[in-house]
Amino acid sequence: MSAASPDIDLTEPHLGEMLATAGLDVEYVRADGNTLFRRADDGTEVPVVDFAGGYGSLIFGHHHPEIVGALRAALDAGTPVYAQFSRHPIANRVAARLNDILRRDAGATEPYYTTFASTGAEAIEAAVKHAEFDRSIRAATLLGEIEARVEAAGAAVRSGDAVVAESAYAALGVAPGTDGTGFDALVAEVSRHNARTAARPPVFLALEGSFHGKLVGSVQFTHNAGFRTAFSALAAQAVFVPFDRPEALAKTVEEERARIWDVVVRDGRVEVEQRDFPVFCAFLIEPIQGEGGIRAVTAETAAEIQRVTAEVDCPIVIDEIQTGLGRTGAFLASAAIGLRGDYYVFSKSLGGGLTKSSVMLVRQARYRKEFELVHSSTFAKDGLSSTVALKVLELLEADDGLAYRRATERGERIAAMLRGVRADFPEVVADVRGRGLMLGFEFRDQSGSPSGPIATLARDGVLGYLLSGWLLRRHRIRALPTASAVHTLRFAPSIEVSDEEIDQLEAGLREICAILRDRDEAGLFS
Repeated sequence: MSAASPDIDLTEPHLGEMLATAGLDVEYVRADGNTLFRRADDGTEVPVVDFAGGYGSLIFGHHHPEIVGALRAALDAGTPVYAQFSRHPIANRVAARLNDILRRDAGATEPYYTTFASTGAEAIEAAVKHAEFDRSIRAATLLGEIEARVEAAGAAVRSGDAVVAESAYAALGVAPGTDGTGFDALVAEVSRHNARTAARPPVFLALEGSFHGKLVGSVQFTHNAGFRTAFSALAAQAVFVPFDRPEALAKTVEEERARIWDVVVRDGRVEVEQRDFPVFCAFLIEPIQGEGGIRAVTAETAAEIQRVTAEVDCPIVIDEIQTGLGRTGAFLASAAIGLRGDYYVFSKSLGGGLTKSSVMLVRQARYRKEFELVHSSTFAKDGLSSTVALKVLELLEADDGLAYRRATERGERIAAMLRGVRADFPEVVADVRGRGLMLGFEFRDQSGSPSGPIATLARDGVLGYLLSGWLLRRHRIRALPTASAVHTLRFAPSIEVSDEEIDQLEAGLREICAILRDRDEAGLFS
């Protein structure tokens, strides 16, 4: 069999065609700091300012010298990369450092145990998997306790020490009977109802607009139907709560709530009462929705989520994959809105732009040690990614958190520029959102534009990508739309982004806003 030609694109060719249509089909050959270098048609390198930032993975930019140095030192020292089923002291140091930060920023009063993975979606699945492991144990314990009380009540009835209360029969719609069969019928109805309730799939809660990954499980918690619908039969579905209506959460929870019957003996009477069954597995939340259009959860919404989930003992999984590690001007974006998690998930910048790394942390009160025996990963806790993660945390915390202050200051500079553009082009720009170096620039919907080509591109959901390609080719700016809100461009550069680079972005945005305002098709497609 002859070898395939290297000129044939065998790596996601359809995606390659889409990139070509949008003008994004460039080859990047080098990276340094906040700059990527693409290969021009004549073979020369063209510098491109990277405002996409690896979808938020490059808080320190490309090839940060200290991170590169730490990685090289680990390689030079012969640090074991894969030594599974052994002690991992570097990974443990990462976990300890994360716990220190959680105590400081989230007010954690108990330790968080850490499970490592390679990607954010994997860590989300580890969190949900652990939450379901915990829920199933709690459910089995509750059912076992009820079964023991049923046996005790039966013994009391048979010995004549107790009689079944009329209210118990009435509550379950069971006839008392005259030959002792009433109690058996009551128990049968309790068992039937409880078994049916216990067989319900777990309930997952997430916000509309959420994005938590595209794996079999994590895609079920991603609100975008285009990502999720084709795979809905593969796993339990999430219930999506309106993003900006915190009052809707309590109603949703009440609708999904599950109750089972318990049998108790009081003062010689057998009675039944309802108990909450642990049907809620987890509430997943991004403090600022990345792919949903850079939308920040309010403190009011966070407080309602905290209150309602506590009432039904539903753990909160805080997805800090994109928002964490300084991106928003603090290590935890959730701390700014007073949200505290039972689980935290980190990834992206934890890899320092060089390795793939993620962690899931679960607080001690919910931790199940048996989980360590049923969940593992070949590539988790490896020597190189753990070394890089430790260096990233060291750089973030250095100089009393200089990196956080830098993210805040640079973010405010970009946001002020974006607001200025919006003020000058109100008919084109709908909103500027975000915090720190996680900012969104939303264009108004152009599907009703008098320009036929522009309107068609907007209706097809590709205008944002064409604008990205235009910025790349015309202004040497790399910025991309958010996946579920394609009219919003996301800006997530490194903390080293300069004033000159911000000015370069401003020039590009102003020109493209003028094109959309004037319906300048020739300028857009040139």
